Amino acid sequence: MATNWANGDDRPTVMVTNDDGIDATGLRALVQALVASDRFHMIFVCAPDSEKSAVSHCITWKNAISAKPVEISGANAFAVSGTPVDCTSLGISKALFPLIPDLVISGINKGNNCGYRIVYSGTVAGAREAFFNGVPAVSLSYDWVEGISKDDDFALAAEVCLPIISSILAEIEKKTYPRNCFLNIDVPTDVKNHKGYRLTKQGTSNLKVEWRQVTCDAQGGKMLSTMNVDTDASPNSESEALSLKHDQLLFKRQITGSYVEDDGTDYCSLQEGYITVAPLAALSRAESDSHVYFEQWLPHVTEYLSSSVL
Repeated sequence: MATNWANGDDRPTVMVTNDDGIDATGLRALVQALVASDRFHMIFVCAPDSEKSAVSHCITWKNAISAKPVEISGANAFAVSGTPVDCTSLGISKALFPLIPDLVISGINKGNNCGYRIVYSGTVAGAREAFFNGVPAVSLSYDWVEGISKDDDFALAAEVCLPIISSILAEIEKKTYPRNCFLNIDVPTDVKNHKGYRLTKQGTSNLKVEWRQVTCDAQGGKMLSTMNVDTDASPNSESEALSLKHDQLLFKRQITGSYVEDDGTDYCSLQEGYITVAPLAALSRAESDSHVYFEQWLPHVTEYLSSSVL
């Protein structure tokens, strides 16, 4: 692919996307830090026009998407009606911007993306899509905690990620950067007192989810969004009885906790105060012992055709 460096400029071009939307504080803080560094030939922004959290690698397939110019100082920016993956795909296609970026940066996400949450993340998917198409990429997330974190923390998170971004670009320029993975970065809540960078691997931590029956939203009778995370409301409230209008039952997710492993992987390192750096591949692979099991199992599957199990 022809990039800016390949066209003879001595400074790289980067593209920023996210899943929180183009007006998100994390994205604006990141772009501001990139512009202030004065290290880039061009900074492109191609991000969703509204929040698209937890859409994973969803794409818009049949319908057209719109791209509207947005004023962001120091950047060439567009708000796109599609998903984070749509934004990345469009942004690196040369249909919207004149150059293919040397690096795609997705974030800074509001909330960590560790363990199995990576699978749900639109932020990580934005970086993954670039990786699928041969463009180096990194996803950035800040471990936002309600009641503790402040908007100013995103600016600090952007600053601590700049050395990683600069180092990646230096390796890309030298043609020594690996193309068989992309990086997922998580910044701890107490970013001022972080313990430095730690290379980790994706763990198996995930959120514990329960579902509760709800009535229509009090504002205009709208259905409650399944993307709103509610950790405080009681699932047994009598005011949240079944909604029988039009024979519909309404349910809402409730986060009740987390499943956490303690083997030094991404989530645990993040909670210890480290900026975690986890190389990711396109897809998660099964552990080797699973392959051994199925290698022994597969030759015998036809024996079950006459089994009472069926």
